[in-house]
Amino acid sequence: MIRQPIVSVLGHIDHGKTTLLDRIRGTTITAKEAGGITQHIGATEVPIDVVKKICGPLLLNLDVKVTIPGLLFIDTPGHAAFTNLRKRGGSISDIGVLIVDVNEGFKLQTYEALKILQSYKTPFLVVANKIDLIPGWKSNPNLPFLKSLRDQREDVQQVLDTKIYEIVETLYQKGMSSERFDRVKDFTKQVAVVPISAKTGEGLPEFLMVLTGLTQKYLEEQLKTDVSGPGKGTILEVKKTEGLGTTIDVIIYDGSIKRGDTIIVGTRAEPIVTNIKALLKPKPLKEIRIGSQFDNVEEVYAAAGIKIAAPNLDEALAGSPVYVAQNPSEIEKLKSEIKEEIGEVQIQTGLKGVIVKADTLGSLEALVKMLEGENILVRKAGFGDVTRKDLVEASAVKKEDPLLAAIFAFNVKVPPDVEKEASDLDINIFYGDIVYALIDNYKEWVKSETEQTKEQLIKKVILPAQIRILPGYVFRQSKPAIVGVEVEIGTLVSKCDLMNESGNVVGSVKQVQEEGNPVSEAKAGKKVAVSIQGAVVGRNVKEGDLLYVDVPKKDLTLLKTKLSDILSIEELQLIEKIEKLKK
Repeated sequence: MIRQPIVSVLGHIDHGKTTLLDRIRGTTITAKEAGGITQHIGATEVPIDVVKKICGPLLLNLDVKVTIPGLLFIDTPGHAAFTNLRKRGGSISDIGVLIVDVNEGFKLQTYEALKILQSYKTPFLVVANKIDLIPGWKSNPNLPFLKSLRDQREDVQQVLDTKIYEIVETLYQKGMSSERFDRVKDFTKQVAVVPISAKTGEGLPEFLMVLTGLTQKYLEEQLKTDVSGPGKGTILEVKKTEGLGTTIDVIIYDGSIKRGDTIIVGTRAEPIVTNIKALLKPKPLKEIRIGSQFDNVEEVYAAAGIKIAAPNLDEALAGSPVYVAQNPSEIEKLKSEIKEEIGEVQIQTGLKGVIVKADTLGSLEALVKMLEGENILVRKAGFGDVTRKDLVEASAVKKEDPLLAAIFAFNVKVPPDVEKEASDLDINIFYGDIVYALIDNYKEWVKSETEQTKEQLIKKVILPAQIRILPGYVFRQSKPAIVGVEVEIGTLVSKCDLMNESGNVVGSVKQVQEEGNPVSEAKAGKKVAVSIQGAVVGRNVKEGDLLYVDVPKKDLTLLKTKLSDILSIEELQLIEKIEKLKK
């Protein structure tokens, strides 16, 4: 049978994720169909009849027969919900909805959500929310967007168009083509942007129409499921439930699961084998995070959210798989599959790279994926708080590459003694609950460290320079020779040796003067007087000669490898010439 698609709603805080789902639920209540929507664990199930009711005649415009039974929206707050809803090779979310406040545009968490969607290769559409807050907008509750748009003044329409194209431009900068939904020519190549007001319901019919059309037309094959097959799911949350002990909130994405079933549950170590005591389904439209408004059910089919009560779930790991074993002979095979799947994320390359710690399997996988996308090497990734062992690992990396001597701590603790030791060892720990911010903070630190390192190196190395002795400006012939020169390329400083076109050292710069005053350096284009110890004008140097700074070999190597980006093309070419002269 065709199951309902799993739809993840993502976006920046206060951009309207919960308001959108509340509006769908509220619309149904208004239509006296409260029983038509079922709220699961961390999810809201909207049957296709309710979708049709909200969309009205719009669904008839779709060039496709609607066979999906409905839509299952994942509405657990935050991106952890999306990253935890994982399966081997990606996310169990079939399609994403990225909510953007049309007046504020992309924010930090919006960019993070976009990165997560891209890293999991999840198709998505963009909801441009809060059109009712555009100055001058005349609200038309529950009206389709295009009808409401026609009721607006021309200047208001233009303001909205500008804001939509700001979203389109942002997506373009991230490598994606997008367009307002009614202007999309190819939904397989363009991201649809649907303007709505979650508060007034304007645009809600088009949003559900586009979402239904996309999942029906392009995802039908992956929505096929055998409801008689063994259930497969992923853990959304592990929590204590009064009277039941530790329970797991699970999204079932394939097959079915029954009370009494033997299930294999992922942990940080050996998978748990246990039997289901109770399947608890929230009552329709009750707030599932408050109280105990549950029905005890016998069986649940994909796709659905369910609370599972079973013995020995204390070590269950959010984001890890839950598989039903149909007979005892399957248990070892399923345990092996789960261990392998979790092990794929707990990488240890043995090479230099950063250390990654996270609270759940999904978060760990998302962070590692995003680091790899930024070409940041990862040495080791695992679960739980930062430990002294992590500091030892980072210290080993520091000897090879100080810029990789860092620890990423996502939603985990750093004990005070570990934090102090990290400070003593000069190991940077980046911690927080926004992946995007963690990576940005690390990149800023790398940039700062790199610039500081370059400044320190610049002070230590002898810089290349090419100078010409100006005819008519010989002030003293020797002991030391004092001549007027023009710096043609590079930077001339005192206390450096000079060589001629034959590669022979002719003397050492004792002092550089400009207009009679000593200066620390003279850059290309400057005409200055220099005193050269060891040079004799008329013997080893003469007017019009080109002279070159004799840069030591080790400094030449540093200039070419670590400082090349701050040198001009002429300076880099000069370095090559100096190397040839020295040979």
